[in-house]
Amino acid sequence: MTTPFRMHTVVAALSLAGTMLLSTAHAQNIKIAMVIPTTGALTQYGDMVKEGATTAVELANAAGGINGKKIELVAVDDACEPKQGPVAANRVINAKIGYVVGPVCSGAAIAAAPIYNNEGVVVVTPSATSPGLTEGKNYHFIFRTIGRDDQQGPAAAKFIAEKVKPAKVAVLHDKQSYGQGIAASVRDDLKKAGINVALFEGINAGDSDYSAVITKLKSAGIDFVYYGGYHPEMGLLLRQSAEQGLKTRFMGPEGVGNPEVNAIAGPAVEGMLLTLPADFAANPKNAAIVKAFKDNKRDPSGAFQLSSYAAAQALIESIKAVGDNPAKVADHLHKSNIDTAIGNIGWDKKGDLKSFDFQVFQWHKNGSKSIAAK
Repeated sequence: MTTPFRMHTVVAALSLAGTMLLSTAHAQNIKIAMVIPTTGALTQYGDMVKEGATTAVELANAAGGINGKKIELVAVDDACEPKQGPVAANRVINAKIGYVVGPVCSGAAIAAAPIYNNEGVVVVTPSATSPGLTEGKNYHFIFRTIGRDDQQGPAAAKFIAEKVKPAKVAVLHDKQSYGQGIAASVRDDLKKAGINVALFEGINAGDSDYSAVITKLKSAGIDFVYYGGYHPEMGLLLRQSAEQGLKTRFMGPEGVGNPEVNAIAGPAVEGMLLTLPADFAANPKNAAIVKAFKDNKRDPSGAFQLSSYAAAQALIESIKAVGDNPAKVADHLHKSNIDTAIGNIGWDKKGDLKSFDFQVFQWHKNGSKSIAAK
């Protein structure tokens, strides 16, 4: 994120080997881990989650905490890397923390979920959208405060088919759990709608030159591109396509919705389409929450700030209701509806939200976004 993050006393923490912040508060405090990328290419998404969870905890502590106990946030870095997901999970468990906001990225979340579930740690991810996190897993301790890609993909495909109406589409992805999953969902729904998906292909995340795939897009006469993945690659695809004279519109999932994409793509970012959670910051019911964000120079309107706020809210309200007992908190979440910043939410037996609203936005070169009309 471009806005600075202020550490308040609610996040009493020290750095450990650059990867984990350990608490210095008293043992009687109730700890919630934030499993986020604080290193690597996707730290901006960690900042979004940190802003949301921190704001929720600050307001809760100001109102008396949980049954008189203060809530303490502990940040644990997984770099959004699948290999680091289990490492971060073990750090949480070794620190005897029973609750997690995160992990942020689907690949890391999928890799870590069996550990959290087996150890009875309640996880509420505000941003991991891959169906593979929960589908067919029979987890009891894993939840989300965001929709799944098989909800997001159809929203994107419907917009493309009904509003854009392209003649020939390319669907690209980054070969990773999140990117490939959402791309496949969009491809399948486009085909059902009778749209010609002429190309479905993976690119290598982290590469600096996508001229080969751009040449292929030009040769195939592609007039619309959907990319499943994150903002660094989307930014390069946009910039290099403009440089090579490929005049086509691009669309991506919420993972491309980051102001850093502007720095990479430059003016070519103008008009990029993307699916995002509804703009919960615009809901008048959230006026006090939005004020708390802005008072601390935080952005309430990013992709994951309010879903992260809601994740912390769900944990806090459940602990208030049933006590500091992760097993009871998981039971409570499964059977309850909770009023949060993203609405009154409830979960199915898999830990997925019963409903979630993804909307289509267009991104602008000044870093703002607006509802897309076509």
